[in-house]
Amino acid sequence: MPPRTSNTADPAPTPAEPRQALRVAVLADSDTRWKWGALTARRLTAAADSDERDVRPVEVSGLLLRGRATPTPRQLAEVGEVGIDAEKVREVTAVEFLHTVRDERYDVVVLALVGGGVQAMLHGLAALDLERRPVIVTGYVGVVYEKLADGLLLRHGADVVLANSAHDAERFRAVYEGVGADASAVTEAALPFLGGAPYRAEEGRDTVVFAAQPSVPASRADRTYLLRRLVEHARLHPRREVLLKLRSKPGEHTTHIEELPYQKLAQKVPGGLPPNFRLVYGHMGEVLDRTDLLVTVSSTAALESLHRRIPTAVLTDLGVREPLGNHHFVGSGLLTSWDRLDGGYRPRPDDQWLAGQGVAADGSYSTAYDTARAKVAALLDSGQLPPLAPYYTPATAPGYLPGILARHHLAPDGTPLPGAAEPQETGRVRGAVRETVRNAARGAYRHGVQRVAPVIRRMGEL
Repeated sequence: MPPRTSNTADPAPTPAEPRQALRVAVLADSDTRWKWGALTARRLTAAADSDERDVRPVEVSGLLLRGRATPTPRQLAEVGEVGIDAEKVREVTAVEFLHTVRDERYDVVVLALVGGGVQAMLHGLAALDLERRPVIVTGYVGVVYEKLADGLLLRHGADVVLANSAHDAERFRAVYEGVGADASAVTEAALPFLGGAPYRAEEGRDTVVFAAQPSVPASRADRTYLLRRLVEHARLHPRREVLLKLRSKPGEHTTHIEELPYQKLAQKVPGGLPPNFRLVYGHMGEVLDRTDLLVTVSSTAALESLHRRIPTAVLTDLGVREPLGNHHFVGSGLLTSWDRLDGGYRPRPDDQWLAGQGVAADGSYSTAYDTARAKVAALLDSGQLPPLAPYYTPATAPGYLPGILARHHLAPDGTPLPGAAEPQETGRVRGAVRETVRNAARGAYRHGVQRVAPVIRRMGEL
């Protein structure tokens, strides 16, 4: 007997409901930390942000902590592609940020801040006592060559403390374990902004780039010396293009204060600048695309350059000293002087040193964030996260912690101080006036740092 058939068509399969987006917030306090934070957020959520079916989409919100180094729109645009529309990045106070986290219910928060800012946000977030808190991630924007213990303990309490290399991960754990603190948050990764095509020499191209730093070296004499040697190098090699790569324009601030911008020192170079010498701005990766030798004192740009196998030199002209940060490169094979570079010397990096520094010049960079990504995913899947527990508390650091929190208008228990929460804006005019006052105050501060403070110091030396 033939099988019985039905005139009723099979119902169409019900389409799967779209998965709820993973909500990530990045809070940064300077241009370089914005770059680190935004790209770190992307690296940590790369699997969820792929084009595969049935994956969780990602929404990343950008927040800038209001302060002396809050980046300008030009600086944000110059950072390069980070996957977040610069026009949608919002400036907030610490208290406004905490209110935003409370209201927006983020899944992950990346704190791309100086150590004191991280500590204040950890205590502020703990005081919110959220029923479901976000996973907190923090780390360092580059080479960690000073204030290792101080900076690390201020970051303790985050769920994930990223280390940019195996070398850093070992040091970080040693500090935490040495004071009896939990070191499980330390997670080895890499700098999130490494990339670009491997170096290839091009016929007819000969470009030397000096990567300037805002605060290294600090004195006028040292900065004038470096500029003079760079100009002399250009004059010695008239067919070579010599570029001075600058971080910011006068009046703008970066992660560190720049009292003596090279732009102003260049205006006073005897005889003027040679035609093959130029001051350049822009995204560091784009500058490295045309670089045949990168020279620096201790800039993180050296790690970007080494990642791409670009010839790289770290100067010893001012000594190999902790305040300069070039002591970090001891054993690298990169330490040299302008005299040797003028004569044509090109350093060759030590492969063993490179392997410990997270530059991933061996091609392993594609997997550098796998461990960190898995840790964040496990925390998200774990359900209720434990309360935040920083090493510093009013009981363990009563003479230190309250001052750090007060700078962000928080009480010792992490709650906002009276009057810290700004009232809601009640109109465009009032908002415009408030913003004008803020900009004027920031401009006055920068004028004081770059013009008044150096004069006062010089007077004190008379």
